[in-house]
Amino acid sequence: MATATDQVVGFGLVAFSLVLFVYYTLWIIILPFIDSDHGIHQYFLPREYAVIIPVVAGLLLLLFIGVFIMVVMWKSRKPAKKSD
Repeated sequence: MATATDQVVGFGLVAFSLVLFVYYTLWIIILPFIDSDHGIHQYFLPREYAVIIPVVAGLLLLLFIGVFIMVVMWKSRKPAKKSD
């Protein structure tokens, strides 16, 4: 059974993901159909960032996964045996 702290952290992560998903969906799908002089556009970044931000996040994720695998493989390396 999860502790109360685990549940709060899990709820926070799910809530953050939901807010991020709704924001990105509104930004990409709904916003192009709203007039550009409408006030809601001030709450969103320019559309170029809709591609740049996920690409940079994906590259950082791949970098961290690669570094993690490299560290794990380096730490689990056994020393070579000396042959006399």
